[in-house]
Amino acid sequence: MDFRIVHREAFQVTGKMREISTVDGSNLREIPAFWQDCHTDGTSMKLDVLAAGKDMLGICMDFDGQNRFHYFIGVETEADQTGAEEFVSRVIPAADWAVFTSVGPMPGAIQQVWHHIYADWFPSSGYEHARGPELEVYPPGDTASDEYRCEVWIPVLKK
Repeated sequence: MDFRIVHREAFQVTGKMREISTVDGSNLREIPAFWQDCHTDGTSMKLDVLAAGKDMLGICMDFDGQNRFHYFIGVETEADQTGAEEFVSRVIPAADWAVFTSVGPMPGAIQQVWHHIYADWFPSSGYEHARGPELEVYPPGDTASDEYRCEVWIPVLKK
């Protein structure tokens, strides 16, 4: 599985957050439903304006060890920018990231990448999870296209 390691300093994100369950793979349904809700209720358009040309982000964070985490749909913003009232801001800490490319229609293509990262890459990579937020980086484009490209960023430490 192809990847690259990137160091990134801390940055701020602004968007909406929802608690997600991983019981019986419900996260594979809940996250796409959250994205659909954000497209339908106008959140995506508001974030596009706030983003000023930056990529959309899907962020898995606040893992509780009890099969739940927060999924954050947002954009990178300046530290002094808070956005609209319905949004929250969080800081993503500095980290070294293993970056993987997904090619194909969403959500299936990126779900396959996630599966390969945990089933294949981590066991043989020489890296371990750094216990921070996990990022999905979505550039503008047709997310239903067979050619759509996005990325998964996992915080890592060398074993």
